[in-house]
Amino acid sequence: MDKRELLFGLHEIAGIGWKSIDKICRSGYLSEEGLSCREEEWRGIGLSVAVAQRLAGMNILEWIKERRLLIEERGLEMVTVFDGNYPAQLKETAQPPWVLYYKGDIGLTGRPVVAMVGTRVPTAYGRKVGEMLAEELSRGGVTVASGLARGIDSVCHEAALRGEGSTIAVMATGFDKIYPPDNRELERDISRRGLVLSEYPLGTPSHPGLFPQRNRIIAGLALGTVVVEADSRSGSLITADAALEAGRDVFAVPGPLTSPKSRGALELIKQGAKLVTCAGDILEEYAHLLPLTAVDRESGHGPAAGQRAGLDEKKLTNDEQQLYHILQQGPFTLDELLGRSGWHFGHLHSVLLSLIIQKAVAQLPGAIYKVI
Repeated sequence: MDKRELLFGLHEIAGIGWKSIDKICRSGYLSEEGLSCREEEWRGIGLSVAVAQRLAGMNILEWIKERRLLIEERGLEMVTVFDGNYPAQLKETAQPPWVLYYKGDIGLTGRPVVAMVGTRVPTAYGRKVGEMLAEELSRGGVTVASGLARGIDSVCHEAALRGEGSTIAVMATGFDKIYPPDNRELERDISRRGLVLSEYPLGTPSHPGLFPQRNRIIAGLALGTVVVEADSRSGSLITADAALEAGRDVFAVPGPLTSPKSRGALELIKQGAKLVTCAGDILEEYAHLLPLTAVDRESGHGPAAGQRAGLDEKKLTNDEQQLYHILQQGPFTLDELLGRSGWHFGHLHSVLLSLIIQKAVAQLPGAIYKVI
C-alpha cells in the first residue's frame, strides 16, 4: 500500500490524533513494515502507552481495507496531504488535516475562497447582509466557505449556491452524523452543486470540542474571513483568530451599536479588521486573482462575461510571464514546476492560481498544468 492509504488507516483509528500521526510520519514508520512495530518501538518514538498498545494489537492492512470499503459504500472520497489535489491554501497552515473526506467538487478549493461566518441566531439585518454579500461574492467568482451551522452559515451557503463561485461546507462531524440534523437537505444540495468537507471519520458525532478544530479548516481554506454578525463570545471569533494565525485577512460587517449581535464584529473593526459595506470591499482585495469580469460587474464597467479577448501577456506580472513561458514547454506536474521555477510552494501556488483565474492555464487531473 502507498503512503496515502497507510495515512488514511492511521487517521481512522480512534484515539490516534494529529500529533501521534505526526510522530509516526517523522519517525519514518509510515510503511507496511513500519506499521507492524512492537509496542515498545511505538513507545520509543513518543506515543502513549494506550496508542502503542492499540497499534501493536492491530492488523493495519486489513483495517484499511475495511475502512476503505465503508467510505466507498457511503459515496465518499478522500484526499490526503500527500495528494496533489489537497487544498493548497490549507496545506500552508500550521496544522493541516492529514485526511479530508469529501463529497462534491474538490476543485473548488483551488479557486479564490472567502470564509463567511456569524451567529447561529442572526437578526433580520444579519440575514439580509449575509445573503447579499455571499451571493454577490459567488457571482463575482469567489467560492464562499462556511460551517453548515444554523443561522449565518446556512444563509451564506444558500446564497452562494446561486452564483458561479458556489460554496464549501466544512463539517465538525462524520458524514453520517450531519449536524444540525435539519441541515441534511442543505448538505445534500451543497454536495451536488458545491463541496462538503470533513476531517472526521464516519461515526464521529457532534461534540463542542470539535467545532474550534473545524473553524481552523474554514479559515485555512480561505484568503480571508468575513464576520457578518457575532456577539462578543461567538465561535465566529475563533475562526477570525484562526485566520489571523494563518496570516489571512479578516473582514467585519458593522452593525447597530445597540445590538448585542454586533459587538464581536465591531470589536474586530476596532482591532484593525477591514470594514465591509458591500461585496466590492472584499473583491478589490483579491482583484489580481479574479477574472476581470468579476471586478467589472461590481463597478459596472468592462466587457460582459464570455466576451473577454485572448490572453494579453503584457497584462501579466513578471512572475506570471515567467511561469507561463515555462508551461509553454509543458504540461508539467506541480513538482516539476517547483524544480523549474526554483520558487517555494506558496509562491508557485499563488502564481498558478492567478494564471488559472485569468484562463491562461488549466489544471488537469493529477495536479498537471498546461497552457490554454
